[in-house]
Amino acid sequence: MKFLGKKATVAPLVAITATLAFGMPQAGAQGLFDMLFGGGIRHEPKGEFPPPPPKHKPKAPAGGGGGGGVKISSPSYYTYKADRLVRIDFSTLATAPQPATPQDAAFVPSATGAAFHEAMAGLSDYELYAEPEIAKALIAYYSANPDFIWVSGTSPNSRAQDAVRVLGEAASYGLAPADYTVNVPAGSSASTDDAAKLKELVRFEMALSARVLRYAHDAQSGRVEPNRMTGYYDFPTKPLDLAGVLKTLAHTQEVRTYLESRHPQNAEYQALRVELESLQASAENEIVVDPKLLLKPGETSPELPKLLSLIARNLDDEMGGTYGEVLSRLATSEVYVPELVPLIKAVQVKEGMKGDGVIGPRTVASLAGTSKADRLLKVEVALEELRWLPSDLGSPRVFINQPAFTASYIDDGQEKLKTRAVVGRVTNQTAFFYDQIKQVDFHPYWGVPQSIIVNEMLPRLRNDPGYLDRAGYEVTDSRGKRIPSSAVNWGAYGANIPYNVRQQPSEANALGELKILFPNKHAIYMHDTPQKSFFKQDMRALSHGCVRLQDPRGMAAAVLGTSVDYIAEKLKHGHSTENVTRTIPVYVAYFTAWPDMSGKVEYFSDVYDRDSRLKQALDATEAVRSPSS
Repeated sequence: MKFLGKKATVAPLVAITATLAFGMPQAGAQGLFDMLFGGGIRHEPKGEFPPPPPKHKPKAPAGGGGGGGVKISSPSYYTYKADRLVRIDFSTLATAPQPATPQDAAFVPSATGAAFHEAMAGLSDYELYAEPEIAKALIAYYSANPDFIWVSGTSPNSRAQDAVRVLGEAASYGLAPADYTVNVPAGSSASTDDAAKLKELVRFEMALSARVLRYAHDAQSGRVEPNRMTGYYDFPTKPLDLAGVLKTLAHTQEVRTYLESRHPQNAEYQALRVELESLQASAENEIVVDPKLLLKPGETSPELPKLLSLIARNLDDEMGGTYGEVLSRLATSEVYVPELVPLIKAVQVKEGMKGDGVIGPRTVASLAGTSKADRLLKVEVALEELRWLPSDLGSPRVFINQPAFTASYIDDGQEKLKTRAVVGRVTNQTAFFYDQIKQVDFHPYWGVPQSIIVNEMLPRLRNDPGYLDRAGYEVTDSRGKRIPSSAVNWGAYGANIPYNVRQQPSEANALGELKILFPNKHAIYMHDTPQKSFFKQDMRALSHGCVRLQDPRGMAAAVLGTSVDYIAEKLKHGHSTENVTRTIPVYVAYFTAWPDMSGKVEYFSDVYDRDSRLKQALDATEAVRSPSS
């Protein structure tokens, strides 16, 4: 099976994204629309496409096809609903034919299977709950294989002991041990009659099989179904033959090896496990500052003295000589007075940030670090999210981490290229998915997404239908025939516009000089941009959803397996396309905790607040699995 493919395979994928997927910067006082449509490139863009004041109220067309207020919405987040557990129906096992081999005088279940058939009576009133697919697989397996896996003679066997130990270590993987708890029989006892002993053992058998299957599923695919959380996620299902898991375990003594193999087998997962273990054993931070603090000069916050204390604790001689007196005098101030602004700016510059004097999440993270509780959550979330991806991430690969605002090309265990990236704004979030890189377009056309045509162009076009003609855009109908923009009655349409719009290659093209495609239904890709100033900012969630690269030539050379000089030469010859001939998976990922190539875990701000949403989904799953639910 190929590593990545279409939906029919394990890997394909198109996930989830804002329907607004191109990656345009915000625009200046005249709006980004002016920048794109004839106003030239603005160097300090700020804002949106403000619709101009209408000279007159457009008349609605007959049939209601228009509608000035119609918008194409971005995907939503949902309140996560976990599958309810079902009571396993053991009645079909009780009516299954008895094994042909006669039962031995002594109770040796695994030797003949006859005692297993006899034990079915002990399940008649047994209330064991499991996920529907697990309940189905358990009955299917034991119907075809009426014998014990976990019991030999009159007690749990070594296979069972290994399984119980693995389940008990679930916390080391960021899983909840309570999800896999099984009551283990005490072993043989002369005071217990055979019937009661058999009943206890068969119930243990079924409970352990049910929880082992849950563990195998969770280790491979995660505890939550990501696609139920939001339209921004669209991960393919990872097939798992649950009945086949039991069959494998019934025929091996390497239970631990098999169960641990269900987890992702990549270095990143192992590094996160090491970090989790370290966090679980560590003490809490001495000083904890609100990670979402936003404090401007003149404002007040009780968090400010905490930050000043952290600065004082780490003050070096140079900084102390310049700012020591001010820091000592104002150490308990909750008001961000003007005297403190130079100190904060100096600290920001020292930490590699732009010294703007505004205390935000990045400044807090740099000074205070991240609290233990927050880091634990980020690591547990990252482990869960990694279970949504292929176990082998592939090499070479491209890895985009949205919270880090970076894109990397990784080959043979080495990060050959790492470049700054711009991702979608909070209102136009970038998807979390994976796919396969297919081609590089030089001097590309920009096919304007319908969402941008409807939400941002249409209000302007209703008053000035010839705008696109003057700005170098092409308009085509459903048959591909090019027509003048001025000939279209834009006021006749709402959310369904039967025309395509694309921007011709130029210095002002929104995609810059090249784009790197991994075709998906959400039109997400990597590309260049004329707006280079955005890469100087620390917080780079600024686009419509696509991923802009600070070094697009370097990335293009990497995926094509060539040199930057070759890319430069190609760009001299106008519009062209070159296919990527190797298998290169690309991960448009979202990890607020992620290890660098040395294994050191770095932490990032949760720009889209997705960690808390995943925590809600995990809590909902735990609530369903709880015995009291």
